[in-house]
Amino acid sequence: MLAIYKRELKSYLTSMVGYLFMFFVLLIAGIYFSAYQLTAAYPKFEYTLNAMTFVFLIAVPILTMRVLAEERKQKTDQLLLTSPVSVFGIVMGKYLALVTIYAIPVAVLATYPLLMSKFGTVAFGSAYTALLGFFLLGCANIAIGVFFSAITESQVIAAVLTFVFLFAFYMMNGISSFFSQTAMSTCVTFGLLIIALSLMIYSMIKNAVISGIICVAGEAVLVIIYVVKSSVFEGGIQKVMEVFNLSSHFENFTNSIFDVTGVLYFVSVITICIFLTMQTILKRRWN
Repeated sequence: MLAIYKRELKSYLTSMVGYLFMFFVLLIAGIYFSAYQLTAAYPKFEYTLNAMTFVFLIAVPILTMRVLAEERKQKTDQLLLTSPVSVFGIVMGKYLALVTIYAIPVAVLATYPLLMSKFGTVAFGSAYTALLGFFLLGCANIAIGVFFSAITESQVIAAVLTFVFLFAFYMMNGISSFFSQTAMSTCVTFGLLIIALSLMIYSMIKNAVISGIICVAGEAVLVIIYVVKSSVFEGGIQKVMEVFNLSSHFENFTNSIFDVTGVLYFVSVITICIFLTMQTILKRRWN
């Protein structure tokens, strides 16, 4: 894993991609820092971090699109898969290299509260708690990008998919407001999701019987729950979407709250994405 990490880190530091990522993050941070702290004299560095979360929508797809897609396109992934390094080591080595590239501008941002303290009183606890949340949010977004880079050999498609999903997560509050909170509409929506899941499973295993059983069983359970206690479904769509709302978990950090639940949430997102990336690579290996 260490060899993969060094190789990936060197490739980013000897090309323009890594430097463009760091430049873009620091550029946006500098603009908001100048607007909030230098011009408006706000003492809270959290305002800057909260305002610049949209930077991940642009920077992360560009940073992660080539990490696995390029290996697959150039067929160099075959060399990795036949090497003595495990799939976990390959994925983690590449992911940690990306996190290191991301940690460099975050380390620079860590000096901003120190600069502010030269001109007034700064709540360092709140500032660095928000910076921790910002770092974890970025790590989760990078893990999502790595997963989408693993499912295709096209860097453009990987970047577009990453952007679409990150944008959906970013706009999750607005999207959830479009759905009704009634039990009937929620039940129908879940039913459609079960059908979509069954079709996805069929596309993966090519077994109509198993996919059909999963679909029928899921719909039956849904109907039974609705008949027995329909109130369970009220506001269910909003509750499910809240699970995918990355920004809402970051907001607690910007409100001077060291949210342990938020830390576990971001770690869970990273773990799930790394696991799915490994399964994608393993599936291609055995196929």
